[in-house]
Amino acid sequence: MRIARFSIDGNVAFGAVEGGSAPGEEGDLVLDIIKGIPYADFELSGTKVPLSKVRLLPPVLPNKVVAIGRNYAEHAAELGNEVPEVPVAFFKPTTSVIGSGDAIEYPSFSRELHHEAELAVVIGRMCREVPRERVKDVIFGFTCANDVTARDVQQREKQWARAKGFDTSCPLGPWVETGIEPAAVAEGLAVQCTVNGEQRQLGRTSDMVRSVEDLVVHISEAMTLLPGDVILTGTPAGVGPLNVGDEVAVTIEGIGTLTNKVIKRG
Repeated sequence: MRIARFSIDGNVAFGAVEGGSAPGEEGDLVLDIIKGIPYADFELSGTKVPLSKVRLLPPVLPNKVVAIGRNYAEHAAELGNEVPEVPVAFFKPTTSVIGSGDAIEYPSFSRELHHEAELAVVIGRMCREVPRERVKDVIFGFTCANDVTARDVQQREKQWARAKGFDTSCPLGPWVETGIEPAAVAEGLAVQCTVNGEQRQLGRTSDMVRSVEDLVVHISEAMTLLPGDVILTGTPAGVGPLNVGDEVAVTIEGIGTLTNKVIKRG
């Protein structure tokens, strides 16, 4: 099931997305409004609205976004880095999160903005110290993400907080797909990024150095994960520049397409 969060007539709701998921079919999609919240038992109301009549919001409002760096060997190599011995984790604040269709604001303190297409894990229940065999039980679903990065800032500052945590640097969406298992991620989902229709990144999740299970176990050893929290699993090779006016799209097989335009801040 695809679960979207949206606004209509000033009201915010969750809905189950119904209809085709192929490119060009978005106009035929409808949302069946959910009674309650999607992390618990819920019912579909039967009240349906066309997707074209609503504004999609970030599909979740995470308490925290935990991102993993250098989890694809070719991406690490293209930036002159080695694959780390243990996962490199960092945070993106909640103020960085935007939805599909929202604008990425080019930060005033950077001159080199990059796209990073990523698969995002959405947590569905409070958990800590999750055993590997229970990881699938704590996952609500998966969505598309773009770990937008001020590359010049990342390279000159030892910490990545400003480079990867500025406002609008974490597009998520367009919805959460709950029907994907970690095993399917290990088998390989295609991850693609285009800028103005030109392909920039194309990889498969089977190329991740550490699996979804590895990452959930590693992160939950240190901190409690809450419903709606997000884990970014790393980006394949091919990262590159974004400029004001560009339209960047992240497409993940079996999920959908996250699209954002880059604008000048302010």
